[in-house]
Amino acid sequence: MLDTSNRFAYNEDHEAFRDTVRKVLAEHMVPYLDQHEEEGIVPREAWKAVGEAGMLCPTVAEENGGLGLDFGFNCVVNEELCYIGTSAGFGLQSDITANYFERLGTPEQREKYLPGMVSGDIITAIAMTEPGAGSDLQGVRTTAIEDGNHLVLNGSKTYITNGQNADVVIVVAKTDPSQGAKGTSLVLVEAGTPGFEKGRNLDKIGQHSADTSELFFSDCRVPKTNILGGEGRGFVHLMEELPQERLSIAVSAQAGAQRAFDEAVNFTKDRKAFGRTVFEFQNTKFTLADLKAKLQVGWAHLDWAIKRHLDGKLTTDEASAAKLWHTDLQWEICDAALQLHGGAGYMNEYMIARLWRDARVTRIFGGTNEIMKEVISRAI
Repeated sequence: MLDTSNRFAYNEDHEAFRDTVRKVLAEHMVPYLDQHEEEGIVPREAWKAVGEAGMLCPTVAEENGGLGLDFGFNCVVNEELCYIGTSAGFGLQSDITANYFERLGTPEQREKYLPGMVSGDIITAIAMTEPGAGSDLQGVRTTAIEDGNHLVLNGSKTYITNGQNADVVIVVAKTDPSQGAKGTSLVLVEAGTPGFEKGRNLDKIGQHSADTSELFFSDCRVPKTNILGGEGRGFVHLMEELPQERLSIAVSAQAGAQRAFDEAVNFTKDRKAFGRTVFEFQNTKFTLADLKAKLQVGWAHLDWAIKRHLDGKLTTDEASAAKLWHTDLQWEICDAALQLHGGAGYMNEYMIARLWRDARVTRIFGGTNEIMKEVISRAI
């Protein structure tokens, strides 16, 4: 269990909510983690359960069917989810797509989608990445060309979280390819729309319980009213959401790092070698001491970043730095913790193997860590 006794980002309401989150996850997620990994997807029943507990999209305003809470409640959910070792795509809906709908949506769009997103009846995805366009979103080739009162989408997307489960996808597309980034718009496409096909559930190194898909659009017609936000302002809208998205990744990374450390401590204190526990060897103690110090710094920095964001002050370069630092730390600790497990760490039956696999992608998604350095350097 995460020790939150020295945290300063949260208040009593956050911690009371954390108790609820832990109880819900213990009942509806923890017993089924292996099943989710094997099936490559978190079933809709689990989405409904966490939705009923108020754990989905807690920041959504009451008039849109939500609780109207601050982003700290999202962070509590993210920490607890990552600590139990799941890669469920709840955070993408709560931390990313919900903000797009609430901030940019028309009254009709908000009424149609947000209550269901809060309850877990509607699952969403956002389709940015393409086979030829990853961190460089200006290179998007998917088009949504006007045809009367409709847009006709053509193109493909890949590595889309919640892609199999998704009821509606926010698609990043060029409504005016001649304008480059300025011709990019966000277009809503519902599952079952003719011309929209979900590809296979992708076979990934890790994060197996997250359904991650290819999406294909072939003469897919949607009403022009399906544009989310301003036409031609899609790239701007994406940039506006980056601080929260990258903070969300940092939060999960720190919690994953802590779980890996805790696994290593428990294992080394239990496993014996040469007549004593592995923990008693100086190399083990010094390695764990070094990791503990870095975790202490990490939690302090994370709380600072969360507070900055709650105050509306977290900048894109600060959020990018948080994403860079905490995901690098996550990988360092997961790798060291696996090493301390010895051969057992390479066995999938041990939690550390899953934590290690799942950690590898966090330095890639949300913008690669190399791109994070580029963003940070622009603010120097």
